[in-house]
Amino acid sequence: MRSYTNNHTLCLILLIFTIPFYSYSKNLKYIFKSGTDGYNTFRIPSIVTTPSGVVLAFAEGRKNSSSDSGDIDIVLKRSFDGGNSWGDMIIIRDDDLNVCGNPSPVIDERNGKIFLLSTWNRGDDTESEIINMKSMDTRRVYVMSSEDDGLTWSKPKEITESVKKPNWTWYATGPVHGIQIKKGNRKGRMIVACDHIEEKTKKYYSHIIYSDDGGESWQIGGITPQDQVNECSVAEIGKGKLILNMRNYDRNQMNRKISISKDYGNNWGDIYDDETLIEPICQASILRYTYRGPRKNNLFFLNPSDKNKRINMTLRLSDNLGSSWEDFITIHEGPSAYSDLTKLPNGNLGCLYEAGMKSPYEGIAFSEVNINEFN
Repeated sequence: MRSYTNNHTLCLILLIFTIPFYSYSKNLKYIFKSGTDGYNTFRIPSIVTTPSGVVLAFAEGRKNSSSDSGDIDIVLKRSFDGGNSWGDMIIIRDDDLNVCGNPSPVIDERNGKIFLLSTWNRGDDTESEIINMKSMDTRRVYVMSSEDDGLTWSKPKEITESVKKPNWTWYATGPVHGIQIKKGNRKGRMIVACDHIEEKTKKYYSHIIYSDDGGESWQIGGITPQDQVNECSVAEIGKGKLILNMRNYDRNQMNRKISISKDYGNNWGDIYDDETLIEPICQASILRYTYRGPRKNNLFFLNPSDKNKRINMTLRLSDNLGSSWEDFITIHEGPSAYSDLTKLPNGNLGCLYEAGMKSPYEGIAFSEVNINEFN
């Protein structure tokens, strides 16, 4: 175990005796600070690094409150120096008083084109109303694209009919980065992890959507065979083999749920528990990372590592693609929630996460983790 706060032992002892453990914090480097730039709250981070080395940090800008409904825009900041500094905020989707959210970027590494999958609903429709079919509209799914490292974006294109079944009510893309298959006969397939709720049963499931034609069209992939899971993150772990790491609503097991696909996400195996990856019911993120040399099977996982509270943002390493987790670094011991991961141009890890001193939603922070911290 290591702490990424790098404070002296004496300071830690004094802090432990003066304030609760979960209130401890290092200086947070906010990319999006709630209460600034005309937004009440920033939430739902996602992050990618383009082939040319530009780091893109996405978020929801919640205009008037921290609520999941209301006037919500998708916003972006770009970094040209690996996350050391960030440019001005770009509003990439604003649909008046409606909800534009759940930003889930995926990059076509063959040409550098960035696709942003996201969801939409009326600002005056709540999640509960949509689930119970009492809303004026429903959740819809859109895709946008950029060919200039996120500076400009195409108009949103609705793809709801191809990626959402008629008996699904609530729907979410990500919210986390998508992936592109690197090996096998589906090499080049772009995948975004999603979730949905069924109309009559009101059961929660995870699924993926994919594109095999360079982002021109998107289809529904495999759906988990069991329910009580939703927000999820996907990674490639072998030729044709994918891992889906999911938020878990089964409180008998306060940890993450896992499913494996052996056919590029067309189907998913039975869900099982990862007993090491504890969670307080919250979104999390995974990232496949290949080192040079013998360490080729690395998977990183980031989440608030606690069974009951959204605190203790923790980065974990598996050197056997998720079969076990050997080492971890504490990024932020205080309140923390949603997150995402990217490989930075210098080879280090970029962690983007919700965090604060009293609440996880005080802003979206960025931390660079030296890969050599994991030996």
